[in-house]
Amino acid sequence: MGLVFGGRSGEHEVSILSARTIADALSAGANGQRYHLLLHYITRSGRWLVGDGAKAALSGAVTPEPDDHLPCLPTTAQQVDVWFPVLHGPNGEDGTVQGLFTLLNQPFVGTGVLGAAVGMDKQAMKAVFATAGLPQVPHVCASSSTLSNPHGLVNQVEQDLGYPCFVKPANLGSSLGISKAKDRKALLAGLHAAAHLDDRLIVEAAITARELECAVLGDSTMDVSVAGEILYGGEWYDYTTKYSPGASSVVIPAPVPQAVHDRIRCLAVQATQAVGAYGLSRVDFFYQDNGHVLYVNEINTMPGFTSQSMYPMLWQASGVSTEALVHRLIQLAQARHQRRASTIA
Repeated sequence: MGLVFGGRSGEHEVSILSARTIADALSAGANGQRYHLLLHYITRSGRWLVGDGAKAALSGAVTPEPDDHLPCLPTTAQQVDVWFPVLHGPNGEDGTVQGLFTLLNQPFVGTGVLGAAVGMDKQAMKAVFATAGLPQVPHVCASSSTLSNPHGLVNQVEQDLGYPCFVKPANLGSSLGISKAKDRKALLAGLHAAAHLDDRLIVEAAITARELECAVLGDSTMDVSVAGEILYGGEWYDYTTKYSPGASSVVIPAPVPQAVHDRIRCLAVQATQAVGAYGLSRVDFFYQDNGHVLYVNEINTMPGFTSQSMYPMLWQASGVSTEALVHRLIQLAQARHQRRASTIA
């Protein structure tokens, strides 16, 4: 079992935290007998480390960069029967590493290239959601090239969305690079800040709503967890709030009418299928009590597995332990690989 974590992403530290949870689950109970864990740590510059270097990184130690000049796949890759990539953000959650494992013809946990790429890019994701008829908050797509003369974009945002609004890089997760704009000056600042992180940008209308999440597990047949709600004291659910102990809390199951709960679970599967994803996903929603209105916010095809992450907590509340969850994900990866091999043959 090859556990891959770290990566060339702003979510590098989150990936390490997720990998610790998964490593513990793969070593616990019956999993300890099922799997021999090989740690593969990708440094911030893209080099792969195994052995003591990977163990040190998993424990939180600062790992020195190797002397070789180019990133390379270690020879231990030949010993791996199935990969478990725990890479969040660009170069891990966007189809990049999924394409690598596909070329290597090796099974891996999670969705393939298409689901990862579409789910990662918020512009592509929202376009697919729109085609599938899923309800979304009003938004405007933009690119960094328009910021040399941004007045047309700003006018469009003010006309179509108004203030306040959220500015987001299209290809980052964990709320990285997101800002809330309450006027034109803040909007311009947010656009320029996001453009430093990504060429593709999204501006969304800010609405007053509760934040709900639902977990999906499966392939041709998908299981859905109970829905959960995130509570926080700040203006919005930013990176610091997500990963600071005590800054947020969760309520599972979410206290919503049963009809709303059922609708969330249905939409979660539809959103996962719309982007072509399988294996695992977490779908996030906005819910307005007045009128019982639901909006699909986004999908995450490699959700966090930290001690504070909703994906494993939602499954725990649905009767699936983290140990059983990671075992199921590995089984799904192996079954899909076998089907693909028989189809190609």
